[in-house]
Amino acid sequence: MSENPQRLVTVDRTGPGRFTATNARGGTVEFGTANGGGTEFTPVELLLAAIGGCTAADVDVATTRHAEPDGFTVTVTGNKVSDDLGNRMTDLAVTFAVTFPEGEAGDRARAILPRAVTVSHDRLCTVSRTVETGTPVTATIKDA
Repeated sequence: MSENPQRLVTVDRTGPGRFTATNARGGTVEFGTANGGGTEFTPVELLLAAIGGCTAADVDVATTRHAEPDGFTVTVTGNKVSDDLGNRMTDLAVTFAVTFPEGEAGDRARAILPRAVTVSHDRLCTVSRTVETGTPVTATIKDA
């Protein structure tokens, strides 16, 4: 039996410029707009976090089979632009800073790190693959 491919998140407004996203398992993430005045992530920052988190999870699974990292940080950057195509992000870049302990296990993890990053980017990370392939998004209004 195959897994249900549908994913679902609902977003509720909790105040001026503030929202809570809830997944089907009951997990929540609070976020807001820059005008909301809080420290919550903005939707654009959540997009960057989703790209970084997705590829980090892929790379973590591949490398920690060999060694637990001493340090593991993924930084995602991009430029928010507004042009003839509307508001969007350009120049998205994902940078890994991963270190492993000295020794044979750490050497194996270091050796597979570049391939793990490449495979995540080229095939595995659903988030970055969706962004790169340009999946259409539809928006509708539900009848009350």
